[in-house]
Amino acid sequence: MDFIKKHIEWIPVLIIAGIFLPTLPMKFGGAPVTDHIFMTVGQFLGLGFFETSGAKIIGSLELLSVILLLVPKLRAFGALLASGLMAGAIFFHLASPLGVVVRWQENGEMQEMPDLFIMAIIAFASALWLVLRHKDTLLAILGKSGTSSDDTTS
Repeated sequence: MDFIKKHIEWIPVLIIAGIFLPTLPMKFGGAPVTDHIFMTVGQFLGLGFFETSGAKIIGSLELLSVILLLVPKLRAFGALLASGLMAGAIFFHLASPLGVVVRWQENGEMQEMPDLFIMAIIAFASALWLVLRHKDTLLAILGKSGTSSDDTTS
């Protein structure tokens, strides 16, 4: 039982890594679905640079978050970064023309990828669990205490 308690954090770390790492070749290699996603989001935001460079920016940040997650002393920062990235992904799936099911044209045929949204939710939930587990570390950096106290006494 102590082994499970000691290593339970590796489950969400491996889930996030298992979602982020396999998508890196698509983000850095210009896969049609990736081009569609970042063009759609870039146009939605009105940011031309995001249409052309967004995949590499997000891919770099996802790689950084995995590296931070794999180092136990830096895990809180990796979790915070991953949760922010996935909150953004979820937002753009819901609020932009991207949609929950990503559809794009490739070689004259309509393609769709319904699992990207689900993977973003799973990665977000995993990262959020780690953020909450490490909230005291993150709050300490801000100079705040993770425990509540009654400050009304004089």
